[in-house]
Amino acid sequence: MRIFVLSGQSNMAGRGGVHHRRWDGIVPLECAPCPSILRLSAALDWVEAREPLHADIDTAKTCGVGPGMAFARAVLPRLEPPGSGIGLVPCAVGGTAIREWARREPLYDQMVRRARAAAECGEIEAVLWYQGESDAESDAATAAYGGNLERLIANIRADLMMPQLPFIQVALASGNRKNIEKVRKAQLGINLPNVVTVDAIGLPLNEDNLHLTTESQVKLGEMLAQAYMSNFCHQHARSSMK
Repeated sequence: MRIFVLSGQSNMAGRGGVHHRRWDGIVPLECAPCPSILRLSAALDWVEAREPLHADIDTAKTCGVGPGMAFARAVLPRLEPPGSGIGLVPCAVGGTAIREWARREPLYDQMVRRARAAAECGEIEAVLWYQGESDAESDAATAAYGGNLERLIANIRADLMMPQLPFIQVALASGNRKNIEKVRKAQLGINLPNVVTVDAIGLPLNEDNLHLTTESQVKLGEMLAQAYMSNFCHQHARSSMK
């Protein structure tokens, strides 16, 4: 099974189709369940993945459609050998700042614990990360964002003992107008090996002007899939042939 860790805050957890704290229950075909796509539950059990992926992880908020299922369904047909399965590991929690993902913080420790549990059943292929809106609310957090993000990447690679672990992040589509471009600049300026950035700017937002719509989440999932397949899928194929 190919394992993908989904982490960050609300736009990774998914608010597509959430209006007035209620999810509309609409699941696009691109996000429909598939027997070959599993999800690691909060109890560390593998279950068939279905929206909302983060319902038992981001429990304080209403979850809807995120990018994870669209990503998995787009990647699945391209995996070698044919018949490979995908395991999604939801870890994102809405409203969290990057300082809450520092080593020894509960969210970070939970992410590492879940990733290690998942790795017992397959190979971790990548971390998908979408976070930063909360940090844009603070000038100090904005200024420190780039360094904190680089530290997060280094920490998770070290703690999973995967120094080349692919890390695919999303540059913000929304956030505090004063600081969003500064956070985006930090995200787009990360220059580390095996780190790829997908830019969500311009994707349509819900009426709250913060969260991506269901259609935008489908598009983002497909963008993340393309980033993975273009940059990393061939690496796995080469390692499988060795």
